This record gives sequence, C-alpha cells and structure tokens, in this order.
Amino acid sequence: MAALYDPNNIFGKILRGEIPAHKVYEDDISLAFMDIMPRAEGHVLVIPKEGARDLLDVSPHTLSELIRRVQHVARVVKTALEADGMTLHQFSESAGGQVIFHLHFHLLPRWEGVALRPPGVMADDSILAAQAEKIRASMTPLAG
Repeated sequence: MAALYDPNNIFGKILRGEIPAHKVYEDDISLAFMDIMPRAEGHVLVIPKEGARDLLDVSPHTLSELIRRVQHVARVVKTALEADGMTLHQFSESAGGQVIFHLHFHLLPRWEGVALRPPGVMADDSILAAQAEKIRASMTPLAG
C-alpha cells in the first residue's frame, strides 16, 4: 500500500503561510520559492498547491499544469541569473532520494565549470532574499 500524503510536511506549512519562504512565483496551481539549502545560486523549488506526496501521487491534471509552471519559472530564473543552463531534479519516495514528501521540482541554474554544492548546507537569508528579488523582477505572466 502506498504511503499517504501528510499535510503537515514543511511545504504544506509554507503553502498555509505557517513558515516563511522567499517566493518567486505563485498562482492557483503552484508556488515557487528559494531552496534554503541551495545546491546552486538561485536554486528554486516549484510545488503544487494540491496535496500530492510525489510524482506518482499527483493528479494528471495538476501535473500537466505544474510542469508548465516549472518550465516558465526555469526560463525566468535562467534569464534573471544569466545562467548557462538549468538542471531539473525530481525525487519520488525515500529510495528515489525524496526527503520532503510533498511533490517538488528542483530548478538549479548552472554555469560552465561550476559544480553543484553538496546537499544540506543552509544559505544566508539575505542572499536568498536578493536572489528572489532579482527573479521576481524578471518574472512575466504565464503564457496561454
């Protein structure tokens, strides 16, 4: 039997406003915000507002709408931070590397010759705030 979604996970708390986050995009389907333990400068997480544990649990409708937002935010982040490329990560279940059990996509801006940082290191909040502001300043409406 598959594990059930627990709405008291940290991303559920962020969605309810119980925990602060540096938001860069939000609409009725999704929320995008800065990762507090970034593996790259400008590391953003995109999550659905639907309570979905992982890629295998989310409704097809939400997933199709969510991936449009993932692409949109990725384009804006790449442009805003003048990145050379993007890495997209999505982990499902513990065996797949998932740690927080609310579906999320990692957007990692990449620059030639710059390796990803090791996981688990907290970022300086003022740096996250500045990066979020730069991304928000470049944000455009979602097309179509």
